[in-house]
Amino acid sequence: MQEKKLFIVLCTSGPNNAANARSALMFSTISAAMECKTILFMVQEGVELMVKSSVEKETSLKPGAPTLKQRLEEAICAGVEFQVCSQTLANKGLTEKDLIPEAKISGAATLVDLSLQASGFLAF
Repeated sequence: MQEKKLFIVLCTSGPNNAANARSALMFSTISAAMECKTILFMVQEGVELMVKSSVEKETSLKPGAPTLKQRLEEAICAGVEFQVCSQTLANKGLTEKDLIPEAKISGAATLVDLSLQASGFLAF
């Protein structure tokens, strides 16, 4: 059996740049649906997407546009793996208890290592 290709999406955008954050979640979901092992790695403001209830605070959406909450739920259902930068987490004064259960804390070297292994990479 052939091993799944690895696809990485780097997200530096959080609820303050919801359009980019929704795109990161959407492309992660698409990659997972294409049977890639997909990791969405959050750094800087992207970490906010993994904080409990943060995606529910989105405002000023155009009618019919998907919300961050909907995009996150789609990504979870598709099997996207979520990794959060440990240094960004510390800089923001957050801990694992602040995050949704699906989030895993990883160091910066993990992102570099994953990127070297990946068949594809996108950044938002």
